[in-house]
Amino acid sequence: MEYRNAVICGDCLDVMKQLERDSIACCITDPPYNYEFIGREWDETEIRRRLERVKDSKSTLVKHIPYGSGLAGGVRNPRWYDRNRQNLLDYQSWAEQWGRELLRVLKPGGLALVFNGSRTAAHIQVALEHAGFYARDILVWRRNSGIPKGLNVSKKLEKMGDVHAQEWSGWHSCLRSGWEAIVVVQKPLMNNYIETLTRFHVGLFQARDDNGFQSNIIEPIQKEGLDDFNTHPTVKPLKLMEKLVKLTVPKGYGNIVMDPFAGSGTTLLAAQNLGIDYLGIEINPEYAQISKKRLQRAQIP
Repeated sequence: MEYRNAVICGDCLDVMKQLERDSIACCITDPPYNYEFIGREWDETEIRRRLERVKDSKSTLVKHIPYGSGLAGGVRNPRWYDRNRQNLLDYQSWAEQWGRELLRVLKPGGLALVFNGSRTAAHIQVALEHAGFYARDILVWRRNSGIPKGLNVSKKLEKMGDVHAQEWSGWHSCLRSGWEAIVVVQKPLMNNYIETLTRFHVGLFQARDDNGFQSNIIEPIQKEGLDDFNTHPTVKPLKLMEKLVKLTVPKGYGNIVMDPFAGSGTTLLAAQNLGIDYLGIEINPEYAQISKKRLQRAQIP
């Protein structure tokens, strides 16, 4: 079955199984980061549970170790580290599952660009390699800002009444996060780049523009304002997604850009703005409706 310029509400594993083999030109997606998979599923019920937990707090839904996961605090004993490690392995196994189906539906030479955090990008890359992809690169998206996280040691000691607290001024448990990783993998070519390009019209990067040759570091891109109805917690800048679509997908030739974790549809909107066909898959009905509304609004002159 072929879908074009559609947003499908459902689990990406189930939906991708309905797609034709070698039918998608490129995948650009932003899946959940290091979600706690132990005893839970990433479905609509769980998304709502987590949103409710952070609704009236200063905490954020998306962290390298997410709020409410049971991994964000506690004593760092062997059980804590074992649980943390198992979470990463379960996350990697989950990525490999959808990665295998993604490999099937991509054209030979088709690229997949997968956002992830600095802590878990390696697990995504390994998972997709296990699924059959070839690792090409990791793009660095330098964000405009980042909030310092972790333990401020001197303040903690000061609250505990430690007289030496100021000696540890400036010492923290982690650094300010100023970038996100975009793992770049590729379905094996059909013999070589030229044959792949000739037969499937994919496989290369549009790496040169008016500003010169694109590096694998994408400098800060200004975020645009969001529509009032867009309640998704992690919306990527539209200009960033347009840049990635331009970088990886030749216009025409029947090419389709797919996002199996479409969220509020920024990847799809970027493709539509550039005149390239798209397919979005989103498990949350509310987010799927947001995607459709954004796409429809953009079509109105």
